[in-house]
Amino acid sequence: MDTTTPSIESLFAQLGLPNGQQHIDKFVEQHWLEASISLSDAPFWTDSQKHFIEESLREDGAWSEVIDELDSMLR
Repeated sequence: MDTTTPSIESLFAQLGLPNGQQHIDKFVEQHWLEASISLSDAPFWTDSQKHFIEESLREDGAWSEVIDELDSMLR
């Protein structure tokens, strides 16, 4: 059972990305998304990252709010 408290930092760690604030800021700067592209369809995700995002949103679980927050940050 995963007991990680969902946050932007822990989401980045879950996705296998550097999760320091400066890394998050840089990621957001470099990965803007058009409104017509869903977060899970963004071209910069690996297959496993895409799967995690899709599954988490489908389950509407603990990660979904943080994923929605990331989605907003990238717009």
